[in-house]
Amino acid sequence: MTGPSRPGSAVPEPELVATLLALAVELGEAAAALLAAGRGAEAAGWVTGTKSSPTDHVTEVDRASEQLIVEGIRRGRPDDGILGEEGAAREGTSGVRWIIDPLDGTTNFVYDLPAYAVSIGVEHEGRTVVGVVVDAARRETFTATVGGGAWLGTTQLRCGTGPDLGLALVGTGFSYDAERRRHQGAVVAALLPEIRDLRRVGAAAIDLCWVACGRLDAFYERGLQPWDLAAGALIAAEAGAEVSDLAAGPPSGVFTLAAAPPLGARLRTRLRELGAAGS
Repeated sequence: MTGPSRPGSAVPEPELVATLLALAVELGEAAAALLAAGRGAEAAGWVTGTKSSPTDHVTEVDRASEQLIVEGIRRGRPDDGILGEEGAAREGTSGVRWIIDPLDGTTNFVYDLPAYAVSIGVEHEGRTVVGVVVDAARRETFTATVGGGAWLGTTQLRCGTGPDLGLALVGTGFSYDAERRRHQGAVVAALLPEIRDLRRVGAAAIDLCWVACGRLDAFYERGLQPWDLAAGALIAAEAGAEVSDLAAGPPSGVFTLAAAPPLGARLRTRLRELGAAGS
């Protein structure tokens, strides 16, 4: 698993960032169109295997979406590195690496629940500098560049100051591992009476974008993969959210929390008290 982006890394030239953003949007929207076209009554029959557990599906559409994105990167930027959820992996020589989730929310896609997306993060020298999440069901494109803000289409996003913990609408996700899910359920049971309510969307990239645009006040999850958070974490951070782990360090596969400040600090403290990073 990749480590978190290095905040101290040099930001590339604006021309390179603009080029990477344009290609990420082009490929993300093309892949989202593929998902939308492929979603139909036969979707459940497209499940071709599982990954971490019997409920962790992979479909033909996941693989076709990743192939579309990877082929576009290879045509446009043949020297760049690639890391994709469905197995695409290549070391590059340019200092740029693309981190791809070709279908975030596969279970939602299979069940025709309208919350699935394409997520593309782009690193330069280990630092995420571009993030693009295309919500295929809603036809919304979220983007961010490091230092350049976060956007939904042409509208700049600011997540605001956030409510008190007791009024916060919080999103979360659950592991495919049964024992970890049991522990996560216990944390939710303790937290739920202390917040406004809880949402489980089933696509972490969308959750992070919803923090950025104010549809959620906060989101947390343990055990995310690099492709789950690379783009969404940058979008949330550029919208003004605190994005961290439970120790207030960079978000990681151990734990990711995004929230409008100062809600983030209060929620982080409470989740530590509840042992959210355990099990």
